[in-house]
Amino acid sequence: MSSDNMYYRMMGNTGIQVSVLSYGFWATYGVKDRLQDDEGVEMAKECMKIARDAGVNCFDHAEAYGNPNGEAERIFGIALSELQEEEPEKWRRSELVITTKIFWGGNGVNESGLSRKHIMEGLDKCLQRLQLDYVDMVFCHRPDPFTPTSTVVRAMTDAVRNGWATSWGTSEWSAAQIMEAIWFAKSEGLEPPMYEQPQYNMLHRQRFEQEYFPLFQPPYNYGTTIWSPLRSGFLTGKYNDGIPEDSRPTQAGYEWLIEDLEMRKKNGEVEIVKKLTNYANENFDCSTAQLALAWCLRNQNVSTILLGATKPEQMIENLGCIEVAEKMTEQHLSEIDTILGNKPEDWVGYGGAGNRQIRTL
Repeated sequence: MSSDNMYYRMMGNTGIQVSVLSYGFWATYGVKDRLQDDEGVEMAKECMKIARDAGVNCFDHAEAYGNPNGEAERIFGIALSELQEEEPEKWRRSELVITTKIFWGGNGVNESGLSRKHIMEGLDKCLQRLQLDYVDMVFCHRPDPFTPTSTVVRAMTDAVRNGWATSWGTSEWSAAQIMEAIWFAKSEGLEPPMYEQPQYNMLHRQRFEQEYFPLFQPPYNYGTTIWSPLRSGFLTGKYNDGIPEDSRPTQAGYEWLIEDLEMRKKNGEVEIVKKLTNYANENFDCSTAQLALAWCLRNQNVSTILLGATKPEQMIENLGCIEVAEKMTEQHLSEIDTILGNKPEDWVGYGGAGNRQIRTL
């Protein structure tokens, strides 16, 4: 795949264009029993090159990735620095969109959350590890029930206006929490959040498609960077016949995925994925993962999908979803909805306009 095949979408009201596919560093680099040190840097460079050659311009991080010391960001910082020396034109900073997220920074009582203190100190450490003067996007990684929204908005406004980030957003906040932050910022002349990083995939749809519906409309035009588009690998189909020996559930710290997989078997979701696998083969001659990613891409409210490839071949396969999305018709989407059986009710059920008819005189 070449960069000519990549598509770009506006990230909310920021004016920034992001590739519809991004590279996320969660659960890959700096984690115990995963890629660390020199091995991590070399693998990061290889996957980053493949992504960049395909037109990917967005790279996603968080202070919590590779904890306890933010190793994933450190590895990316080294890899990016080396790539910029090797191919300066391809990796010029003005063409890259680099993100980070603040919430879980350490084990101390003041090393997590969204206090002004932690936002300032956490973001400063992120920039040091990333070897950057600023990030393009910074997210509040979760809502903080102990810090007033007004405090968070003022701290994030300072982060933007001090030049540490060009804009800020939210991750896994409710629509009500996001609206509160937006309207407090607007009423006080501060910087509002402009994008959300939610989980969204074929098996996790309701919040994105229903609760967030008003946020995607003017004047908000909220952008999104969706995580877990493959539901932690479940939508690749690799768990259709059990748990492979080298898969994520066998890694230290991911034992919870085994319980999650057992629950999905009981819910009949393994059978659904098997049907999706057959559908992908028969209609597109593609992998289940490519079908799942293409399905996400067809939703115009998805600004960019975070890919979490741990190997070059995974990155290459995932990038192929664009060709599948180009072939996917409304009929295909309707048939996939039938297989999934989980399409949320129209937003009219939440009291919105939806498709209801307006009576006029």
